[in-house]
Amino acid sequence: MIQINQLVKTYVSRQGTVTALDNVSLTIPQGAVYGIIGLSGAGKSTLIRCLNLLERPTSGEISVAGQILTKLSGKALRQARQKIGMIFQHFCLLQSRTVAENIAFPLEIAGLSRPEISKRVEELLRLVNLEEKASAYPSQLSGGQKQRVGIARALATEPQVLLCDEATSALDPQTTLSILKLLKDINQKLGLTIVLITHEMKVVKEICTDVAVIHQSHIAEYGPIESVFTRPQSDIGREFIATIFPEELPPELLKEFAARPNSEIIRLQFLGSQASEPVITDLLHTCGVRANILYGSIDHLRSTLFGTLTLELQGDPTQLKEAHHYLANRGLKLEVLQIAN
Repeated sequence: MIQINQLVKTYVSRQGTVTALDNVSLTIPQGAVYGIIGLSGAGKSTLIRCLNLLERPTSGEISVAGQILTKLSGKALRQARQKIGMIFQHFCLLQSRTVAENIAFPLEIAGLSRPEISKRVEELLRLVNLEEKASAYPSQLSGGQKQRVGIARALATEPQVLLCDEATSALDPQTTLSILKLLKDINQKLGLTIVLITHEMKVVKEICTDVAVIHQSHIAEYGPIESVFTRPQSDIGREFIATIFPEELPPELLKEFAARPNSEIIRLQFLGSQASEPVITDLLHTCGVRANILYGSIDHLRSTLFGTLTLELQGDPTQLKEAHHYLANRGLKLEVLQIAN
């Protein structure tokens, strides 16, 4: 488990003091894939670099697996960092070394023998599916292959935590999905805690178990992925979610429906098995309302189905009220977008 308590990071410049992190506190459970999402300049990269003390906090405390890193220095800190792997947006591979030699580098620094290094490198090459590229140089690899080397190198010393700083931002969408699948497999096989920094909500929904939204140096909200996606509490959280699950209907359409008597526009959210149930058919049969489907989509959060459906419901006030009760009893989140005048 990673515990972040009242973390503050400031920088002094000619223009004055800049606060990159302001009283940030988070608990990252053991074995989680924890996404930290924010706009450029929000403080997310500073936060992840503080987790292994590449950036030393101005104040506050960071503990990993019960060890308080912010109290360490010198050899003790170097030893603690061996249990925290990190991968970067631009790979940071040694161009004069082969794939196998890049993976071996942290093992050499750790003082392992040649047979131990050779065995571990072979294991990692298999794990990231690069056995045939062992003798290749970084210049001969694709972007996805380079990131796989970076992942293997980060796992060389068998860390408890893997930090990913915009690890897929330099990759095309298809390669991004393959890297995220690899990270998910590693998390499941090794029980590794992964902390993933990104500005893309699509990355978060694909792999993360939990997410924190950072905005203007503060944590705006955090929680399990299903909770934040279905019930965002902050404006910035709603903005991020709207990038993959659009919320707004065109104003012209709203204006048109507002002129209709005895109707309202609602948005429903479905999670898990709800997404495959005949909710609307049952609603029409039970409550006697009519429904006009305006927009709908089904996607996934990790392996859980997640859907949204925007409807115009038509009926008298009693029927509409009954429809609300029915949908609430089915465990669906309902939001009224527009009530006709």
